[in-house]
Amino acid sequence: MTDAPRRPQVELLTRDGCTICERVHDRLTELAPELGFDLSTTDVDAAAAAGNPALRAEFGDRLPVILLDGREHSYWDLDEPRLRKDLGR
Repeated sequence: MTDAPRRPQVELLTRDGCTICERVHDRLTELAPELGFDLSTTDVDAAAAAGNPALRAEFGDRLPVILLDGREHSYWDLDEPRLRKDLGR
């Protein structure tokens, strides 16, 4: 039995009330089935309130930030052509 290849992980760092974040989330939600990635969202302010201030400290001034497999991919907006290229699609 072989393990299925791991799907790429896309994480959107956001905060409540960020309209650009909402637009980017909507587009990533549309792209996930086509490009074959799993999408998660992390509110940096909620994470800080829960005891993890590192994300807000590092990324809070340039939200939304898109992480691809844990590494920063783009910020302030979705670089869709680059995401497609990096996912090989």
